[in-house]
Parts: sequence; structure tokens; C-alpha cells
Amino acid sequence: MDYKDKACVITGGAAGIGRCLTETFAKLGANVYYIDKDPVDGNLPGNVTGFQGDIAEKETLDRFADLILEREKEIHVVVNNACLTKGGILSECSYEDFLYVQRIGVVAPYWLACRFKSRFAKGASIVNISSTRAFQSQADTESYTAAKGGVTALTHALAVSLSGIARVNSIAPGWIETVRFHRDAPVPHYTESDLKQQPSGRIGEPEDIARAVLFLCDGQNSFINGTNLTVDGGMGRLMVYHNDYGWKLE
Repeated sequence: MDYKDKACVITGGAAGIGRCLTETFAKLGANVYYIDKDPVDGNLPGNVTGFQGDIAEKETLDRFADLILEREKEIHVVVNNACLTKGGILSECSYEDFLYVQRIGVVAPYWLACRFKSRFAKGASIVNISSTRAFQSQADTESYTAAKGGVTALTHALAVSLSGIARVNSIAPGWIETVRFHRDAPVPHYTESDLKQQPSGRIGEPEDIARAVLFLCDGQNSFINGTNLTVDGGMGRLMVYHNDYGWKLE
């Protein structure tokens, strides 16, 4: 797909997977608009517009959308990547904090779809970044898990409602190492056991997710709609018991 001068919108685009997505679409010539709570990075190319703000706030989302709609006649790609965690029931995540995470992870993707609905280009694509945590959990992850489960369900609902307007799919990343796309982040050490728990034999990289996003946005794959693509190196399919793959029950 030719992304030259196509409008691409990314939430949480300043670091991690979002930063990789911002750079990927920019290299392909798209007009990239990203929003993040982090300060705007002036080192990005001229076809990237950064917007600092909290997408949990409707006013911020509206100002971001207004900026894009003033500059672009059509919207070609929206990647809803932003999310965070406020813990869960064991760490006494508050009512307000739990709602805050849902506003970022579920409400913001819905509202951007509403704002862009009449301006989506022919063949437009929305990709929501979910997580394997939408389907399996660690303890004390309720705020994040609920948001990822919510955006996964929102994906197929929007796909049906936006039939003929935009395709909507989601990606559920597994273990992705994002240190290269964070400023001054320490480089982690992975053990042989960490790698063995991945049937693909390695930890995932942000580029794995970026390639999956490009795949779903490609018009040649227009029959893929309303689905979730899990990109986790097979880890979610591997049953691990005591003494398996270097893991021991302590």
C-alpha cells in the first residue's frame, strides 16, 4: 500500500510500540499525527505532527481531532495504541483510577472513530492495540486487562457498525521488548528460560507489531475485518508446568 501523503493517526505515539509505529509510517511517507502525554519530540521528520495531551480527557481528544481535520481531507489509518495500568484489586486500584484507564483504553478509540467517521477515506483502516492480557491474566491487573478486553470487543462492534466506511481490527501483542523506543531505559537481561517460553525462540520486538499493523491496513487484505490478531511468538499456546522450559514452582 502506498502511504505517501496519507493521513495516519496514532495514540501513544511518543515511546514504545507507539514510537515504532510513528517512525514506521513516517518512513513510508505518511502524514503522521500522534498524541501522547510525553513532550513532543522535535527530532522526528517534518511529516510527523506531535500533540501533547491526555486522551482520557474529551476536550484534549477533540482538540487533537480538530487539528487533524483542519489539515486533512481524509483519514486513512487510525492506530489506537495508548494505554496504561493502575493495577487492580490487590493494590486497591480506586474507582477513579479504574475509570481513568478505561477512558484511555476504550473510550478514546470509540470517540476518535466518532470524530473521523464522516472523513474516513475509501479503504480506511482502524487498528486497536489490544493485549494477550485480554484473554489471560496475572494477579492485580484488572484495570489494564479490562481496558484491553474492552477494546477487543469494541473492535468487532465498530467493524459491524462501520461496514463500508472503515475496516476495524485489533492486535494482541505478547511479550514485546520496547527498550529501544524509550529514552534512557535500562537494557533488560533475558535468561535462556525466558526465550524457551517463546515457541518462536525470542522475545518480541516493536517492529513485529508494526509489520502486523501494516498487514491489517493493506487494502489487499480487505477481507480481514472485525478480527483480533495475536502476535505473541506462540507463548499463549504453550502450557508451562513445573520443570518445563526452565521454569520451576517455588
